[in-house]
Amino acid sequence: MERGSALGIWAAFAAVLGASAASAAPFTLEQVLSAPFASTLTADPGGRRFAWIERVEGRRNVWIASARRGGGFDSRALTRYADDDGQDLGELAFVPGHDALVYVRGGDFEEPNKPYPNPAHAATPPEQDLWLVRTGGGQPVRLAEGHAPVVSPSGDRIVFVRKGALYGIAPRAGARPEELVRGLGELGGVRFAPDGRSFAFVSYRGDHSVVGIYSLASRTLHWLEAAYGYDLSPVFAPDGQRLAFLRLPYTPDEVGIGPHRSGVPWSVRVADVASGRSTEAYRAPAGRGSVFHPLASEQQLYWAAGDTLLFPAETDGWLHLYAVPAAGGPARLLTPGEFEIEYAAVAADGRAVVYAANAGDLERRHLWRLPLPAGAPSALTSGEGIETMPVLAGDGTTVGYLASGVRQPLHALALEPGHAPLELHPGALPPGFPAAALVVPQPVALPARDGVIAHGDLFLPPAEAGGGRHPAVVFMHGGPIRQMLPGWHYMDYYAYAYGLNQYLASRGYVVLALNYRGGIGYGLDFREAERLGAAGAAEYNDVVAAAEFLRRRADVDARRVGLWGGSYGGYLTALGLARDSDLFAAGADLHGVHDWYHADLALSRGNVPYYDRDVSAAALETAWRASPMSAVASWRSPVLFVHGDDDRNVHFSETTRLVHALELRGVECEQLVLPDEIHDFLRHASWLRVYAAVSDFLDRRLAR
Repeated sequence: MERGSALGIWAAFAAVLGASAASAAPFTLEQVLSAPFASTLTADPGGRRFAWIERVEGRRNVWIASARRGGGFDSRALTRYADDDGQDLGELAFVPGHDALVYVRGGDFEEPNKPYPNPAHAATPPEQDLWLVRTGGGQPVRLAEGHAPVVSPSGDRIVFVRKGALYGIAPRAGARPEELVRGLGELGGVRFAPDGRSFAFVSYRGDHSVVGIYSLASRTLHWLEAAYGYDLSPVFAPDGQRLAFLRLPYTPDEVGIGPHRSGVPWSVRVADVASGRSTEAYRAPAGRGSVFHPLASEQQLYWAAGDTLLFPAETDGWLHLYAVPAAGGPARLLTPGEFEIEYAAVAADGRAVVYAANAGDLERRHLWRLPLPAGAPSALTSGEGIETMPVLAGDGTTVGYLASGVRQPLHALALEPGHAPLELHPGALPPGFPAAALVVPQPVALPARDGVIAHGDLFLPPAEAGGGRHPAVVFMHGGPIRQMLPGWHYMDYYAYAYGLNQYLASRGYVVLALNYRGGIGYGLDFREAERLGAAGAAEYNDVVAAAEFLRRRADVDARRVGLWGGSYGGYLTALGLARDSDLFAAGADLHGVHDWYHADLALSRGNVPYYDRDVSAAALETAWRASPMSAVASWRSPVLFVHGDDDRNVHFSETTRLVHALELRGVECEQLVLPDEIHDFLRHASWLRVYAAVSDFLDRRLAR
């Protein structure tokens, strides 16, 4: 079947769902959050197989899909974890030559070197462990405590991190881990040489980092020439004799989150592996784009065909792919246009790159393929869906990717040249999932405020909710380097949020998911807008713009506009209630940041103080005025606070101190504390409990 006809069938199916939505039955929070969510898609470097992690109501398992003769894929689960125990799965990789996959279970993948979380209160504290599972079936085998496994090209050795040091282990039951490298700072970023006899890694040391090369054959270590900054993202040349890496200058962040439009330029360097000496292949121009902004992909630097280096840069104000000769020379823009590249994957032979971008549709993600070293991009997907996180199978042409839409959360697909996309786990949606009842979010642009146009996705109540004026809520994402989309999000945190927004809309709310300045998708100037966060809270202008947009609508009751959000969205929720209780009748603040001045968000960054010693008194005063804590005297609206007390991203005390300050002033503070939960709640039961509390709070405060 040709791709065009497949899209026609999907459009017809979507039309049927859309037509039935007008008469759909109400649904529960449990139903809308019941669908599988796919993540961590990876490709077999030796064949046409894909593996991913699928989570269903908190139960996380490894799945595999293998191409069959005659076309199509056969898929099955390789693990059988049956409990919502809060033990995360991730860092999935094929083990070549062993018909196996390695993965990590347990721990906090954002903060892997901190104590392991135990949100289900297990009597035996859980670990973060490496596991091996055969692709043909059988019980998984625990290999060792640790995380971040990287498999050698032959598959005979796995290098991983345990408590900041590097270890190696063979991929078999009973193998014993061997310590390879221990040193200052934390070690990671492992990349094997093509022959597998050595590997490069990064030693993170607070205010700088160093690239090292370890020889497995001679058991020796040597460092590349270092600098007073951050050397990162090493990648070997195909001949194994050279190593490219990024060099980023040390940049003190004086008052936490704020704009970073320009600075000391970053560079790409190429080192001789034997001597460790390096030369500069590329240096970012001064001004716009001189501060490095990464892809969402783990890898930032690729050695491509034609002895060229591929990397992301923002020289024209948008995150694009560039190429430069490894020997140095002018950089060439490969993906021109006003859009952003987000994820990229390069074929093993370096002759093609597949990437996800919002080209031609700033509110969504689609896939593109670009031949290397020279060629023109061609679209692989298009339409009303969201396609992202591509990977390339061992044949260099079959693309695996994750996709979602208005009515189906993230799921895995494969795309072969000349064929229609194939779902790798068809029929995964449970019978009770209310696909037909979900409303279609409408992308909107808000009136400019302070010279910036913010964006959002508008969820309108279904016809069953009746006419007249409805309560409304503004949802604000975290990050702030995020973008909400008119469909199920590709990050699990925001997939849950999309489900709640759909649920609120089904109950008669007008919901606006706000893409405020500081987020991604709209270029460097939008993401790095002036006076952000602790530098002045300019993004709060977009919250006010959202309120004014809603209050002017004929279907919104201007007296019943509320706020909800998590993390940075919790910060903006608190800021709205503190500054403008006349605009916002109530708000739900999930683990928000409340005090830039005292910086409980991060007391230190490695060995680097959160504030520089020479930061001005004026800058500190600005940070305080940008904090909700500075405006509690004018806070009158009721609020629901939610926080897990094992949060490693935003300190629990951020909420403790704000609650205390509000209670002294008689403000109604409803509270939900989740003992032993982290920032991105690990248990499905926690999400249901939190969202039930948010919905109930908004009903009592806005819907009456």
